[in-house]
Amino acid sequence: MSTGRIEFSSKFGIIAATVGSAVGLGNIWRFPYEAGTHGGGAFLICYIFFVFLIGVPTICAEFTMGRAGRIGIPGAYRLGHSSRKWDFIGYGGILAAFLILGFYAVVAGWTFEYILESVTGAFRDTTSEIRHAHFEDFISGWRAVCWTILFLLVNAAVSLGGVQKGIERVSNILMPLLFIILIAFCINSLFMPGFGDGVSFLFHPDFSKLTPDVILSALGQAFFSLSLGMGCLITYASYFSDNTPLVKTAGQIAILDTLVAILAGIIIFPAVFSFGMSPAEGPTLVFEVLPGIFNQMPGGSIWSTLFFILLAVASLTSIISVSEIVVAFLSDEIKISRTTATWVLTAVTIVTSTLCSLSFGPLKSTNLFNIFDYVSSNILMPLGGIGVCLFVGWKMKIEDAIGELHQKTGVPMWLVKIILLIIKYVAPICILTVFLAGLL
Repeated sequence: MSTGRIEFSSKFGIIAATVGSAVGLGNIWRFPYEAGTHGGGAFLICYIFFVFLIGVPTICAEFTMGRAGRIGIPGAYRLGHSSRKWDFIGYGGILAAFLILGFYAVVAGWTFEYILESVTGAFRDTTSEIRHAHFEDFISGWRAVCWTILFLLVNAAVSLGGVQKGIERVSNILMPLLFIILIAFCINSLFMPGFGDGVSFLFHPDFSKLTPDVILSALGQAFFSLSLGMGCLITYASYFSDNTPLVKTAGQIAILDTLVAILAGIIIFPAVFSFGMSPAEGPTLVFEVLPGIFNQMPGGSIWSTLFFILLAVASLTSIISVSEIVVAFLSDEIKISRTTATWVLTAVTIVTSTLCSLSFGPLKSTNLFNIFDYVSSNILMPLGGIGVCLFVGWKMKIEDAIGELHQKTGVPMWLVKIILLIIKYVAPICILTVFLAGLL
């Protein structure tokens, strides 16, 4: 039955957009250093376990709300009732999206700078001290602000194209490009002297390193990587047709998102071991350590350029989806045009992102970048994830949830029951653990 709401035009477009929503800096930037600092293989096993135990059911919960309501957040929290008691969870998702855009766009802007510097060969014959000083100098100045604003304007151009001609069309191009670059890097890794050590580190688990901290970090990474809890997937699912298989799509997202993280590990760890670096370098791994590694490789400028293009593509697909949360909200709830909503969001985000960027320089005392990151990632997203699971598991009519997951797409009823059981009991407890750990 048509609702008048625009829908994605193809199955490939749905997969490209939703996987693009999940794939981002969390896979290519955060996963390698999280795995590197938490023992490699043992972390990976825990991560995959949580992606499918918690991630897939939570994705199904968000999909169920989005398609059943044909509306973004917070409207999806009014399914089957007129009460606005659950609206605050949706508004939390809107706030999370604003905060994430504020700091995420800053890091995304850095990728543009590093693409340019890779093309010009700026990292040739540099020491780690020089690269560190250069990175610190760059992120603390106005050049970083300019790149951030440019990234936001590119994002606005996509959003102005709408769901089909903007989000879907761009995702159909960027996601295949992302996988092509990943595969090219993996082939290159095969010929590195440290390939065996890197692959062994990632895939050979040392269970003596399996501590509560590793398990908790893997759970948090699974949640963060899939972009759960802020409404991206609720909003995208509101553009799904009735014949879109929700459980199958959720599984495909989890598989492809995990594949990107693993491929990123296959790219980075052999390079790290080949050139005598530590896999536990932490967040500086991408912007300080890898440029030095690329500099020592044959055709280093080319590989460095491709890597930061890869990072920029992943950043853009994620930012597009986060932006859509707010654009859909302004269009659905405030009743303004998509064009106006896009420019309002862009203008506000330029201000917040500028302040976040300058918190590395003139506004360092505010620590705004870290505040935005902490509040969104450690508080609002886990609370949003708990809210989604509690709403679908306890508030939404069970026949409506079953209808979305089973009747419309023919998923076996036993699987639907397991998914709903996890949504109702297991997922909220696990996400609450992430939340409390983040606070502590």
